[in-house]
Amino acid sequence: MKRHFLVGCFAGFLSLATWAHGQAVPTATRAGSLSAGIGGLVTTPDYGQSNIEGLTFWSDFDFMYHFGVEGEIHYYVRTPTDISEDTYLAGPRAIYHYKKIDGYAKLLFGLGRFGTQSGSFANPQTGSYFTFAPGVGVDWHVTRHINIRAGDFEVQKWPGFGAHGLTPMSYSAGVSYVFH
Repeated sequence: MKRHFLVGCFAGFLSLATWAHGQAVPTATRAGSLSAGIGGLVTTPDYGQSNIEGLTFWSDFDFMYHFGVEGEIHYYVRTPTDISEDTYLAGPRAIYHYKKIDGYAKLLFGLGRFGTQSGSFANPQTGSYFTFAPGVGVDWHVTRHINIRAGDFEVQKWPGFGAHGLTPMSYSAGVSYVFH
C-alpha cells in the first residue's frame, strides 16, 4: 500500500510539469522578415548605345526560410541618349543562406515604361508594356538590421515592345534595412 501511494504521488508530481511550462518557447519561429532598400542602378538598355543609370528601390518579404517575395522599382535619372526604361516589378524569390551571405534567384513580373525625351527626339513619347525579369543576387548581413546588396543582376524581357521586344540587362547594388 505504501508503495502504491509513493508511485501515485510521483505520477501526480510529474503530471504537474505540463502546467509549469517547463519548455522554452521556440525562438526560430516568426511571421516573416521584411526589408526595404535603395541602391544605384546601371542598365544596358538594348535601345541606343549608352548605358543608362538611376536609382532602384526594393522591398523583400521572406515568409519562409528559403522563400519570399520581392517588389522593386527602377527609376532612371541619367539617360545620355534621352531614353528611359523605368520598371515596376514584383514576384517570388528563392533564398540560399550561408552564414552572413544570402544568395537568391527571383522571377519578377510587372510594368515597364519606355520613354523618349525632348532633348534628342522631336516627338517625346511614353508607352507601357508588360515586363518580366529573371534575376540573381547576393545580400550580406552586416548587422541584425542592415544588409548590403552586393549585387543584383537581372535580364528584363519586354515582349510587347516593337517587333522583337526589348531585352535590357541591369546591375544594381545598395543597402537595406531589415525589420524584425
